[in-house]
Amino acid sequence: MSIDASLVKTLREQTGAGLMDCKRALIDSKGDLEAAKEAMRVSGLAKAEKKAGRIAAEGVICIKVSDDGKRAIILEINSETDFVARGDDFKAFCELVTQKGLDNAANSIDALMALDEAGETLAQRRDGLVSKLGENIQVRRVTLLESPDIIGAYAHGTRIGVIAALTGASNDLAKDICMHVAASQPVAISANDIPAEVLAKEKEIFVAQAKESGKPDNIIEKMVTGRINKFVNEISLHGQAFVKNPDMQVSQLLKEANAEVLQFIRYEVGEGIEKRQDDFAKEVMEQVKGS
Repeated sequence: MSIDASLVKTLREQTGAGLMDCKRALIDSKGDLEAAKEAMRVSGLAKAEKKAGRIAAEGVICIKVSDDGKRAIILEINSETDFVARGDDFKAFCELVTQKGLDNAANSIDALMALDEAGETLAQRRDGLVSKLGENIQVRRVTLLESPDIIGAYAHGTRIGVIAALTGASNDLAKDICMHVAASQPVAISANDIPAEVLAKEKEIFVAQAKESGKPDNIIEKMVTGRINKFVNEISLHGQAFVKNPDMQVSQLLKEANAEVLQFIRYEVGEGIEKRQDDFAKEVMEQVKGS
């Protein structure tokens, strides 16, 4: 069956699929454009499901702040390779998802991916992109943050991003706090916010280390107390030395500005994902032995 080139071009523009895939779909549907689109959508879903189990540990961190500066959204969107993450199609998808998430105050993956865009959900858009690019693509996590006063944001390239809700802070201070969080990776705002189980685990380690010194119990207790205090300062935002002025703690910086950090979120691409480690030399040796 002969298919008009203009029809193939239209289907390609509407689906983003390859030229031969479009021509094949039109042949199968006997030139019915809508039937071809539906068949390609079903095919794309099948491909997306097949790729869903593949590890996607590359990608980008996306941030958007509302015009009034009181709401922000941060997302991690993953691909399998950095090559795809740098492509225009992937970037356009990230821009769309981030803007839709901010506009609709989406604070969960399910709510975000159910949002409509031109008659398709964002989940369907993702499936179409998987089919087109041939990689597993996942919106891994999202957080929406709101502040009665000001939101700070900072992106270190496309791989690390921070947003923070503050009160009493200038735009510059809000950004500086986010930059500090990006660099110093605090796990809590203050000592009171550190989970008790985290402190208990560290104390157990410090006690075991101190006992090896052979010192009496009262000295060990002082040693452990000192180490715990140091540990608290190292992992709490208030206790850390400010990256732009190490002679000043962040708590002092905030106090002088009469500002307060209500919450911060730090994302880094791929953190917590167990990446597959390929030993190519070993694979080659095994192939040589097999032959």
